[in-house]
Amino acid sequence: MLDPGVIVAALEAAGFTHLVWIPDSHLGTWEPALANSRLAPIRVCREGEAVGLAIGLMLGGARPLVAVQCTGFFEAGDAVRNAAHDLKLPLKMLVGVRSARAAKAGPVRDNCPHFAERVVVAWELHRTRFDPAEGDATALAAALRALADHPTAAALLWDE
Repeated sequence: MLDPGVIVAALEAAGFTHLVWIPDSHLGTWEPALANSRLAPIRVCREGEAVGLAIGLMLGGARPLVAVQCTGFFEAGDAVRNAAHDLKLPLKMLVGVRSARAAKAGPVRDNCPHFAERVVVAWELHRTRFDPAEGDATALAAALRALADHPTAAALLWDE
């Protein structure tokens, strides 16, 4: 598993200026490392609010990353549609796919692994996957750089 300091350093190196997020039991482990970073972490109450805030930041010249868990991504669908397709903004999201690793091993009761990528595809977002239990710092840096540099809205599906 990658150290939160390595993850935050890779987020900074990719050029993100803000992390707009709702920390969950997995993503929330990054919080101590964020406290000492150049990123400006912004907590929000709802995932749709995270996308709206990221839109404002992008319009102001910032390069935010929205980080939410898959169920929150589902909730933010209309805001994602608006950003990606109506406004044509290069929204960048890190979507934590809860139970993804367990689903690789066999059937799980959690349906997030089943729907997460399908919903990203439905919204016609460019996507890649990353499993922090299998990937190293170099692979993470490459995945985040590719996400940051993609010309349209894109999502990095983060296996949890």
